[in-house]
Amino acid sequence: MSPMTTPAPGSRTSDGTDQVHALRRIQAALEAAVEVLRGLPADTLRVEHKPGAGPVTEADWAVNEVLAKLLPAEGEGWLSEESRDDPSRLARRRVWAVDPLDGTKEFVAGVPEWCVSVGLLEDGRPVAGGIANPATGEVFLGCLETGVTYNGRAARVSDRLSLDGALVLASRSEVDRGEWERFRGAPFTVRPVGSVAYKLALVAAGLADATWTLVPKHEWDVAAGVALVLAAGGSVRTREGSPLRFNQASPRLTGLTAQPRGLLPAVQRELGWPQEVD
Repeated sequence: MSPMTTPAPGSRTSDGTDQVHALRRIQAALEAAVEVLRGLPADTLRVEHKPGAGPVTEADWAVNEVLAKLLPAEGEGWLSEESRDDPSRLARRRVWAVDPLDGTKEFVAGVPEWCVSVGLLEDGRPVAGGIANPATGEVFLGCLETGVTYNGRAARVSDRLSLDGALVLASRSEVDRGEWERFRGAPFTVRPVGSVAYKLALVAAGLADATWTLVPKHEWDVAAGVALVLAAGGSVRTREGSPLRFNQASPRLTGLTAQPRGLLPAVQRELGWPQEVD
């Protein structure tokens, strides 16, 4: 796994807490999570299926336990796919939104398109995030104040203004269900990828131009990735054309699109979604 390098120090958040300190907490938690995963090879794990949801493994629970132990400080809320939702988070100004293992289906299948995803919310806005893909050794870290690093080097979204020739990352599940057939013959390349958090991280690092999901997602799926895209100079919008708001009573989002700011109008036109700009 590549060494994790925290972006250079920046200014402080409105409550006086240094965002770089938050990134160091994220970095430490990701490193601990990766160590846990090294001892839990996917082909030896018990796999269960949650009602109405995808698979879950011992790895999901083990990583969740480590993250829950290392991340929340006193007064901070917690939202995780593998924890019971505590409504007290709604009264918290700062909330950790995590997916211990986003892309469990790919993890179980041995497809290297899964990750550990850690996002920090402040006043309903993602302000810092970290995503580690142990299968590829990739690490994405960033916050609104300092920008984003990819494997320790500064990164930004692409500078593309048109979908012509763009690389768009699609949900592998959505493609398998035929939901991307409408884009067949489009002037951009569609590449199916598993984890939505990983797709967002790739866009943030400029390794792809855009991604969108046509089905609802949960806050824990995308909090870290949205923080990274915004910190990298990009734009993220809902199906309704508005910025995303987090730490809601129902942590479910209708869908989203993520891309460089200059590409947003073209993406919204392609999708037929309301055209608002940052």
